[in-house]
Amino acid sequence: MKIIFFDGVCGLCDGFVNFILKIDKEKKFVFSPLQSDFARLNLSQEYTDDLKTLVLMEDGRLYLKSRAIIHILLEIGGIWKIALIGKLFPRFLLDSLYDLVAKYRYETFGKKKNCRLPTPEEKSRFVI
Repeated sequence: MKIIFFDGVCGLCDGFVNFILKIDKEKKFVFSPLQSDFARLNLSQEYTDDLKTLVLMEDGRLYLKSRAIIHILLEIGGIWKIALIGKLFPRFLLDSLYDLVAKYRYETFGKKKNCRLPTPEEKSRFVI
C-alpha cells in the first residue's frame, strides 16, 4: 500500500491531495491526515506533531518532503515523469525550498478549522 500522509487542515496540502486524486487514474495511492489515529500509529511523533512534512509510506519505506512529491509523480507516470528532473538537484536544495513553502503555507493557502473529510466517492482512498 502506498500511503500519502498530509496536513489535514492545510489548504496547500488539500489542493495537492485533490490533484493526486485527479491524476492517479490507477488509484495507486491512499491518503491519511497526519492528525489521524492511523498516522499516529504508523509514523513517528516528529511527523504527527510537526505537520510540515508530506510523508509517503511505501512498503515500509518513508519518503519525505520533496522526495515524496517526486516519488509520487514518478509512480503515477505519464507526463508526470517529468518530475525525474527533480532528482538532478541535491535533496538539501529541494527540501530547503519545500521548507520555505511549508513555513508560509497557512498564510498563503489558508488553514481549515477541521481536517479534510473525504467525499463518499473518495472514502475508499482514505485511511483515518
